[in-house]
Amino acid sequence: MTPRLVLLDSGGANLGSVQAAFARLGVDAPVSSTAATIRAATHVILPGVGAAAAAMSRLRENGLDKLIPTLTQPLLGICVGMQLLFESSDEGDTECLGLLPGRVAHLRAQPGVRVPHMGWNQLQTTRTHPLTEGLDAAWVYFVHSYAAPTAAATVADCTHGAAFSAVVAADRVMGAQFHPERSSGAGARLLRNFLAL
Repeated sequence: MTPRLVLLDSGGANLGSVQAAFARLGVDAPVSSTAATIRAATHVILPGVGAAAAAMSRLRENGLDKLIPTLTQPLLGICVGMQLLFESSDEGDTECLGLLPGRVAHLRAQPGVRVPHMGWNQLQTTRTHPLTEGLDAAWVYFVHSYAAPTAAATVADCTHGAAFSAVVAADRVMGAQFHPERSSGAGARLLRNFLAL
């Protein structure tokens, strides 16, 4: 079956680059905030670049904050989109979607550790999951100042000063803190893995 993918209109600046990443895989990825269109999709992406408070405000404006928790198909949050899956964020003391337990925290700068975390870093899978198949020790591209701590939902982590959740999964709800659309072959692999779910 050909996947019917929808990108949620979260106002993120990475919408175009995420669409282009799926186009390279031969998959159309329209952007929508229409409930019927989203419910008809087989796979849903919550992209995000920017601040958690602004992204949540956009989701509330178009009613997606109420729709997203009711979805039953696989959902993948990317970067800030992944952070919004949690209960809250230190960034602007923002209440998020609450699909995953925990609070997103500011990364701590320390000698040799710059914040924001920008650039390539290596994944370490922490448990087997179809989303991260073939990605253990893969190098992926990050741009972020906030991150979710490692917890039960963590399927891959990364270290930047301290370990944080790089990929999370709990039933149909999944997230990648890194940018698959900017992570070359490893990013394409994660997106293909997601579409295969």
